[in-house]
Amino acid sequence: YAYLRDEVANRLVERLDDIHESYRFAEVIDLGCGTGHVRRALSTLGNSRGIERLREFDMSEAMLERSRADLAVSPPVHGPEGDDFAVEHILADEEELGLEKESVDLIISCMGLHWVNDLPGTIRMIRRALKPNGLFLCAFLGGETLAEMRSSFVLADLERRGGVSQHMSPLVSVADAGALLQASGLALPTVDTEIISIGYPDAWTLWHHLRAMGESNANLHRSTASLDNMLAAAATFREVYGDGEGNVPATFQVIYLIGWAPHESQQRPLARGSAQLSLKDLGLPDDGAGRIKLDDDVTDLGTMLGGKPKDEDAK
Repeated sequence: YAYLRDEVANRLVERLDDIHESYRFAEVIDLGCGTGHVRRALSTLGNSRGIERLREFDMSEAMLERSRADLAVSPPVHGPEGDDFAVEHILADEEELGLEKESVDLIISCMGLHWVNDLPGTIRMIRRALKPNGLFLCAFLGGETLAEMRSSFVLADLERRGGVSQHMSPLVSVADAGALLQASGLALPTVDTEIISIGYPDAWTLWHHLRAMGESNANLHRSTASLDNMLAAAATFREVYGDGEGNVPATFQVIYLIGWAPHESQQRPLARGSAQLSLKDLGLPDDGAGRIKLDDDVTDLGTMLGGKPKDEDAK
């Protein structure tokens, strides 16, 4: 049942290909390693990033044991000098890692941070642990995940109970994710999102897979859905979202975050008022106060620069 997390790990690690090859990450942490999804994805790069030590953190001893077992039968991943990079397994809560300040080159988290209670505090802790110009690379489930299942339960609850219960854990929106990066002090923040759609024979199979993945409802005060409600939700799911052949879709919104620990070599915006060009240098008329002056028949800057007027596009 690791197919989703393995796929996201591969897509997350692929983002290292977008970073200049001169960057090297000797000390790497996989935060919430599970069974070693990120390690397996990193092996496909042939360690082109000069990893010397990978520390796999997880709060579950059972997951660490499975990662150790997987490592024992996995092909070696060679380090920068041809040797295998060291892999360590550490039992720790994501919110209490105890990492030394400026000690890590790269921290990766794949499908783990949406379970953290104090997400802002955890990202600040990650920022503190990164060396200057160190990289934080993260993927977690966003608020649009399983929208079909959510709406099916709402309709079933309203029909059978006359009210709505929360059947899913709260998840972060894309806008909130960007705000978290900026508030943590990480530089050059980047947020993007993908939708992964997976088909299942029925809602019951989906729920079974979610539980096996460890992605079921984690609310402390969650209410247990009755069999009657489950049957109603499954029927609604099939009727509203089914493809007519008995299959139902499940969409997973994956939010990717990239942030860098500040460093003097990073580009910064120029100070306000330091521009060396004016509108006159561009050959555009201004109103004397530095603002573009538009003709009466021009409604936008695109038209002045040679584009079609909006009313022509409408025609």
